[in-house]
Amino acid sequence: MSESPDAVSDDAARMCEEARNLAENGEAERAARLFQKVLALGETPSRAQAALGLAVVLDDAGDVERAREADRAAIATADPEYGPRAAYHLALTHERAGEHEQAAPAWRVVVDFGNPAYLPPAHLALARIADDAGDFAAAREHWEAVIGTGDAEYAPPAAHDLAQRLLERGDPARAQRILTAALKLIDRGTAPYAYARLAVALGISYLDQAIGAFGAALGEEPADPEVGPLATELLARTLPLRGRAGEAGEVWRRGLAEPGIAGQVRARLRRDFGEDDGDTGDLWWEPVVEQAVSDGTLPALTGEAFGALDHMYALLAVRYAERREGETQELLGNAVRVPSDYAWGPLLHESFAERLRLAMGTPVPNWPES
Repeated sequence: MSESPDAVSDDAARMCEEARNLAENGEAERAARLFQKVLALGETPSRAQAALGLAVVLDDAGDVERAREADRAAIATADPEYGPRAAYHLALTHERAGEHEQAAPAWRVVVDFGNPAYLPPAHLALARIADDAGDFAAAREHWEAVIGTGDAEYAPPAAHDLAQRLLERGDPARAQRILTAALKLIDRGTAPYAYARLAVALGISYLDQAIGAFGAALGEEPADPEVGPLATELLARTLPLRGRAGEAGEVWRRGLAEPGIAGQVRARLRRDFGEDDGDTGDLWWEPVVEQAVSDGTLPALTGEAFGALDHMYALLAVRYAERREGETQELLGNAVRVPSDYAWGPLLHESFAERLRLAMGTPVPNWPES
């Protein structure tokens, strides 16, 4: 006499519970055999649970292909709890193997089940797969779906990724709204790094919006004589913060070339290293510094100057240490040649030659050849 359906269901539930306990205690092989026995009973209420349990045990044992078969068996039951969990597990096995194209269908199955507990990670995974494929529209749809769940774990990274793409596409205002909302989901005390990541992205969005506003203020030609110099400086000094130093140099050059605002622009450019009195002809290095400031190469120029000074000092120090008269002329010549390799070297030589001529009335010396 065969067992009643209720008895079969009870046996299946009991074996599932026993198998789960065995798996938790490290007895994977015995657990797998029990899960397989439940599956052999046919369509019982515990079938989906047993299939998922078997998939997890097999995956832990390294039998990934059979684990995936068990996941598919659980999905086929359409169980609202274990079905999406099995699809989630199946997707992870593909993600772990770097098989993102194969993972995508599994993630879509998770979404199709509609279980709220598994929607955030599934949508986030699909967004990243679409983003990697260059499909911004699809990625954006999934990111927005994650953000819409309000999930404190998955919505912030989704907001960060979407905001990054919006910034790249010149939409800082929308990025700001998304990031501001996402920050409210994070407990700063328990997730300080996640909060900081979004806060920095939000700051970047404000920088981009400021760049757009400053640029718009300079859109008219000729520039407003009152606003133009300020907008030029603000734009030129903000662009490097976004890695756009080359554009900053062009902003300075445009301002310096516009007669109506050139004087004020030069004063703003030079105020970090000296007053602009309109006459810098006797200070050969000031145009060099001014150019370096506008090009964003002042640190490099500083390095060059200190490098030249260090080299010249080393050459002269040798003479001081050794005190060999016959080598004096050669050492001094080497020291004098040091600046020649730099762009500003000829200006230094010309300056010294002119000062020597004025002081002593002597002809301009011929510099030692390199």
